[in-house]
Amino acid sequence: MATNARPSTGADALHHDDRATPTGAYVAIAGIVVFVIATYLDWVSTTGDQATSASGYEADTVIAFTAFLGVGLAAALVYALQRARRNQHRGLTLTTMAVGIAAVLLSLGYVFDPPGAFERGAELQTEMGAWIGLVGGILWAVGAGLFAKEIEGDDHRSLDRGQTVHADR
Repeated sequence: MATNARPSTGADALHHDDRATPTGAYVAIAGIVVFVIATYLDWVSTTGDQATSASGYEADTVIAFTAFLGVGLAAALVYALQRARRNQHRGLTLTTMAVGIAAVLLSLGYVFDPPGAFERGAELQTEMGAWIGLVGGILWAVGAGLFAKEIEGDDHRSLDRGQTVHADR
């Protein structure tokens, strides 16, 4: 008589036990949300008799593009959490981390020396949006980095004995 019990050792047990902890993904998604919000806050301003300010969205289309790319990556991470083996896809996670690092560097550029002052002929001052974007970018990159440390969602898993087993076998 056959039983329905699953074996507690071997490839089947490994296939079902090892799943990535999604904490890093959630931190990255929170960072993306913060960066998107920062995009609509003031990033630069000018002083003088005709003082003006500009949001990240108005100041540079690269800021908005980075934010919107982050939204797409967040949606893909959520999808991977639900569909990928072991809850994670390493390529997606590393791409998310790379774009998070780019968001950090973009924000740092505005914090230290806002670009575009030469073309505009203005002394640009950094505003709060750039700082909030920096915080969002850091959360984004660090969260994706933490998630990348989790078990990979590909088809291979190394056993204690050093052999490789295909998860779908």
